[in-house]
Amino acid sequence: MLSVLSYGRLVARAVLGGLSQTDGRDYSLVTASYGFGKDFRKGILKKGMCYGDDACFIARHKSADVLGVADGVGGWRDYGVDPSQFSTTLMRTCERLVKEGRFTPSSPVGILTSGYYELLQNKVPLLGSSTACIVVLDRQSHQLHTCNLGDSGFLVVRGGEVVHRSDEQQHYFNTPFQLSIAPPGAEGVVLSDSPDAADSSSFDVQLGDIILTASDGLFDNMPDYMILQELKKLKSANYDSVQQTAQSIAKQAHELAYDPNYMSPFAQFACDNGLNVRGGKPDDITVLLSVVAEYTD
Repeated sequence: MLSVLSYGRLVARAVLGGLSQTDGRDYSLVTASYGFGKDFRKGILKKGMCYGDDACFIARHKSADVLGVADGVGGWRDYGVDPSQFSTTLMRTCERLVKEGRFTPSSPVGILTSGYYELLQNKVPLLGSSTACIVVLDRQSHQLHTCNLGDSGFLVVRGGEVVHRSDEQQHYFNTPFQLSIAPPGAEGVVLSDSPDAADSSSFDVQLGDIILTASDGLFDNMPDYMILQELKKLKSANYDSVQQTAQSIAKQAHELAYDPNYMSPFAQFACDNGLNVRGGKPDDITVLLSVVAEYTD
């Protein structure tokens, strides 16, 4: 069973790449989500905006559209901890902060920081770690503000080319930057980074720009040229078209993840680090696909 999570009641007035930026109009995002849990073939699928140990959210506020993706660190399962609990709780908390208006569009790292510290202060026991990526479109300024901690990330595509992207953050091979809550007494043992360590950026967007926000399950299995080929199928900012393309990208990444003969980006990176690895990387995959369109209430 597949799960499709979608968002957007916008009527897009932009045909991709067909309109130029106009200062007087507010912008918004038409966004659809699709993904797979790594255990999909075992028939395991969790409810809500959660694919395996990945979690995500899509939220609207009067001033901005906000997206988030978090990838729970699977190693916690060896200690009897469900890795999805941390990533899901973090994303739900960030989503609530946005809906309550407790954020500044130009500071997505502020959303991440506030969400993380709420988890630290929560009286309900919670253990785990996750990467996190938050993307904010300021409707009036037409600026995309982002923060990325770890190896989830985003691409901005214009005219069939990647014009802006996140930087991956790794301590060492296959060990991304991450937010963590450790058991009492183990704070110095468990790898944990500060939200302030997130890579932040701001970028002016145009009508028709495509924003792809995803967990590493996508980027480890699909290089840019494959992603761009799939995005060519997106001929308009119509929600149904965005949803179909998000599904197509996630499905291709999922298939490649289980191909033992495919030289995936992850396998290439492993070889660069002295490891003899070939094939895709089975992993949870979350894809949020967005198109910048003129805002209509």
